[in-house]
Amino acid sequence: MANGLAYSRVVTSPEVMKQLAATLVPYLHPADVVVLTGDLGAGKTQFVQGVAQALGVRGAVVSPTFNIVLQYDSGRLPLYHFDLYRLDEGESLEDIGFYDIVDADGVSFVEWGDRFESQLPYDYLNVSITVDDSGARRVRVRSFGDRSRQMLCVWANDSKSRLMKCSGPRWS
Repeated sequence: MANGLAYSRVVTSPEVMKQLAATLVPYLHPADVVVLTGDLGAGKTQFVQGVAQALGVRGAVVSPTFNIVLQYDSGRLPLYHFDLYRLDEGESLEDIGFYDIVDADGVSFVEWGDRFESQLPYDYLNVSITVDDSGARRVRVRSFGDRSRQMLCVWANDSKSRLMKCSGPRWS
């Protein structure tokens, strides 16, 4: 269940998406989970690329669509990048080692995690990306759990993130 914090920002290019993602990195700790939602091509992998670059990951960071999970160990923290789009049922999460990985020593970014919302960890940050008619992306961030609430508070207060508090009772 969300705990009431919601922030958003409009980004106008892949570079700005990556810059926004990079501003999250100073606040990431081992076992943090970030769930990324949005349509195909919305910018979920670009967000992870920005995180990876800021973590110091060497080499290309690509969508793990056909691998389900890719691991990058060359940065400040291990980065686990999941793409659950091709999974048909929540029981498959156990088969891919999802629960062991998200509790491990790195940070996990989970594309299409909303497909298995009831199987997600108790505590995670949700980053939802939608595309408007002009091609700009609206990034909405919401916390689920105490640790993610703390992370979102400090990230939103970082002037470089330029996240704005969402007003009103609606998330969408």
